[in-house]
Amino acid sequence: MSKKFIILCLLILPTLVNAQRWKRQRYEWVTALGATQFLGDVGGRNQIGSDWFFDMDAASTRYVLNLGFRYKISPYVSAKTGFSFGEVYGDDKYTQEPFRNNRNLHFRSPVVEWATQIEVSWMRESIGSRYKIRRVRGKGRKGSQVYVYGFAGVGLLYMNPMANYNGKWHSLRKLHTEGQEFVPSRKEYSNWQFVIPFGIGMKYALDKKSSIGLEYGLRKTFTDYMDDVSLTYVYSQWAPNASQISNLLDYDDVARALADPSLNRAPDDIETFPGACSACPGQQRGDPTDLDSYMFLMITYQRKIRTTRKGLPKF
Repeated sequence: MSKKFIILCLLILPTLVNAQRWKRQRYEWVTALGATQFLGDVGGRNQIGSDWFFDMDAASTRYVLNLGFRYKISPYVSAKTGFSFGEVYGDDKYTQEPFRNNRNLHFRSPVVEWATQIEVSWMRESIGSRYKIRRVRGKGRKGSQVYVYGFAGVGLLYMNPMANYNGKWHSLRKLHTEGQEFVPSRKEYSNWQFVIPFGIGMKYALDKKSSIGLEYGLRKTFTDYMDDVSLTYVYSQWAPNASQISNLLDYDDVARALADPSLNRAPDDIETFPGACSACPGQQRGDPTDLDSYMFLMITYQRKIRTTRKGLPKF
């Protein structure tokens, strides 16, 4: 064996070792705490309903907790699965837009979500053995301490829209506030929904094993009933035959109050409302052309998991 070949091997070997070092740190736990925002029919800014974050309402911000597990497929691609628990909320009283404010609807719903996402970056994550240690010789870090990624995936959501009546929160689904199951064309919606999560995140390496980060994600649902509002009124307190409609729908006091809690027959100085009864049967209650969404903004903490000699996670 020639000296040149030995020298070449010695030069190449460290490069090969460094190239595979990320595999020893490919597993990590993820925990997160953050805020939610609901994007749907109820609540919103002081304007006619807008799409996405243009309709954000700070007063309706609520919380979310997350626990997840990340697996690095390659230096640039990771897969993450996680469980989130939180709440979304909306209330028409927070907006000065006349139609919404007069409608006077509100809701809250738990957000119980399991989601799996693929994360892609153009950067190599820092995998060195030492960070920020001066005057110490050793293997320097490979990659960047700041790591930015985009993600998209699929998830399963449990929701249960509720509203308050006389100090007690009631599940709205079973009240059939828009005539579900009574009107042939309106079927009862499910508490379980598929969602599409997508967004962007970043991590900052604290040391060899841990990092903190920030993640912003939108969740696109396939339902318009996350807030129990979608179509038109089937019952109104202002309708001339309100009691007959209530009997036909088998509505009790709670169902009547939450189906139409509107403040007036029609807001003052609003001439565009059809007729004098803004909440009468057949009038708009929601917008079925724009499905509901919600957002997470989370502070994250990641911790690498030790691996066995075979590269498997060592719990």
